[in-house]
Amino acid sequence: MTWEEFLNRASTAWPDVGWAEVLPAVLAGLLTIIVLRTGLALALSRLRKLSAHTTTTVDDALVRVLEGTNTALIWVVGLLVGLGLLPLDDRWHDRVSQLWFAVVALQIGLWGQRAIALLLEAQQRRAAASSNNHALSATATLMGWGLRGALWAIVLLAVLSNMGVNITAFVASLGIGGIALALAVQNILGDLFASLAIAVDKPFEVGDSITVGDVTGTVERVGLKTTRIRALGGEQIVMSNAELLKRTVANFKRLQTRRVLFGFGITYDATADQVAEIPPLVKQLVEADAQLEFVRAHFKGFGDSSLDFEVVYRVRDASYDVFMDRQQALNLALMRALQERGISFAFPTRTVNIVRTPSAQAAGTAPVHAVPAAQ
Repeated sequence: MTWEEFLNRASTAWPDVGWAEVLPAVLAGLLTIIVLRTGLALALSRLRKLSAHTTTTVDDALVRVLEGTNTALIWVVGLLVGLGLLPLDDRWHDRVSQLWFAVVALQIGLWGQRAIALLLEAQQRRAAASSNNHALSATATLMGWGLRGALWAIVLLAVLSNMGVNITAFVASLGIGGIALALAVQNILGDLFASLAIAVDKPFEVGDSITVGDVTGTVERVGLKTTRIRALGGEQIVMSNAELLKRTVANFKRLQTRRVLFGFGITYDATADQVAEIPPLVKQLVEADAQLEFVRAHFKGFGDSSLDFEVVYRVRDASYDVFMDRQQALNLALMRALQERGISFAFPTRTVNIVRTPSAQAAGTAPVHAVPAAQ
């Protein structure tokens, strides 16, 4: 293409406009930019002063949303105002109107994105105040992705529709593509939704001590796909969120009291009166500890080598260390109390009676039969 051909095509594509029309359009565009920027600055100044004297967060959020106004789009608005004053043909007016819609939709999208960020920040502050966890939760991450994706999808479809594009077929193709993508990454999506379920239902949170299957430890992080648990041995266990939710989770941090059941046995040489004294004795020992709450103590039954007792009490502190300390103190107190009463703890025993047969006695040999008499 020669230079003359390019100039001829440009002259036919661009309408014939003189300086008498261009100069007022340029001045109007510059004035629009000045008015918009000045008005925005004044509005932000008034809102900042207002928010400094109020306790509500609405005006603070409005200030931060308006601060997301794009300066380049203000200049584009000035340009469009100037173009609107030029004597253009219908084709150019249509293009300018489409640009107007695109600019407004884009700025609304930027404001909406800022509002979504503020909403998620507020949610995180509430979560941090309740659980002392300042890390971004899976809920905030997933909600952020979903809301931003939906917002910009609506903006894009609106702009395309305004430009005359048939978005019906486009939306249908997106739906089919989404189904195919979902089938391809269904395992990943399963973990993502499991992460959302953990965040919403909160069976556990970061810092909780839990048991899942044969794994016991402290939750360090709940991610979009996996949960990381610091095991008692010190190693880090990484578990898939979907697999984790399929198992029974025991959350020890949410214990308010700890129910303890333990048993012991005494020897068969104890009298019935001594046996009858033991349940009240155990009750007295448990109630003497301010951190323990007595539930019951019973002579349970006759074992193979012992007279068996069963005791149930509650520890008012859910800490495992406190439970072990109180159990140890109770065991020692019980040992001393039984020793004072001459009662012994039982251990597995077997009594064997040796019987000589008549033939063995006549021969002077010592074949014997071992006959268990008692256990």
